[in-house]
Amino acid sequence: MLGNQVIKLSSASQEKLKKMYQQYAVTPPPYATFSAKTPGFVVTIYQSGKVMFQGKDAETEAVKWGTPAEKKQASAPNTILPEGFSNWSVVGSDEVGKGDYFGPLVVVAAFVSHDKIALVKELGVKDSKQLSDPEIIRIAKDLHATIPYQKATLHNPVYNKMQRTMTQGKMTAIAHNAALRALLEKIDEKPAAILIDQFAEKSVYYQHLRAENDVVRDDVYFSTKAEGLHVAVAAASILARAFFLKEMDKLSQQVGVTLPKGAGAKVDQVAAQIIRRHGEAVLQSIAKVHFANTKKAINLNKRRL
Repeated sequence: MLGNQVIKLSSASQEKLKKMYQQYAVTPPPYATFSAKTPGFVVTIYQSGKVMFQGKDAETEAVKWGTPAEKKQASAPNTILPEGFSNWSVVGSDEVGKGDYFGPLVVVAAFVSHDKIALVKELGVKDSKQLSDPEIIRIAKDLHATIPYQKATLHNPVYNKMQRTMTQGKMTAIAHNAALRALLEKIDEKPAAILIDQFAEKSVYYQHLRAENDVVRDDVYFSTKAEGLHVAVAAASILARAFFLKEMDKLSQQVGVTLPKGAGAKVDQVAAQIIRRHGEAVLQSIAKVHFANTKKAINLNKRRL
């Protein structure tokens, strides 16, 4: 049965949403200003400011932007954590690459104990979106020598194979659980809590993992904007971004073209160039081929003929 989620967003948030899903844009229905059709859901922005998500991934996507009721504060986390949480010994988990056409999906779980919080902050750890790529790489090197962490990487061939039978949300949940399991086996100290940067409602996350044998469930919290709630999530995000950037460099060398991030028009052009040089099949090893960019790149080459 298809999901149906309706939220209300500010004008600024609507513009961000349009930018995020522009690659999937289609002609909007009456009384709507924007509509996009992705492999897992359809999103439509109406003139009233209401935003409707429909399809099997509707709930997963809608929670990224708000809740079924109007979002109370667009920039605020959606979870209230216990008092003093930011000073607890916490495992943080975050992913990178989910919205990028080229490159893998990388999840990192990182443990920052109470006695390491000040040091990790001193290294410059903060919201990764506020850091440049060179800063991310530098800080990640310091974190590598400072805190325990584990990563789970879905390289493009594996990602594309998994995507044939499951949603991106499910793949992301499986990768988070794998990284968390590996880290908990690695560290001696039991963390006071685990905080996952929320990409799906808690119930949806565990539904994605129903077929997994060993699921991490104890003391797990979920929140959007989690990088600002505990430095462990910010550290995980930086490490994941550094691994993603390293992999992008490898893939760029592999095809002889600098691969752009994101999923915009520049990506379409580079993908078309790669198809001309190496053939369409090479995309399986460097890109998330279910993105609309694949079809757009193929069409760009057809127009050149």
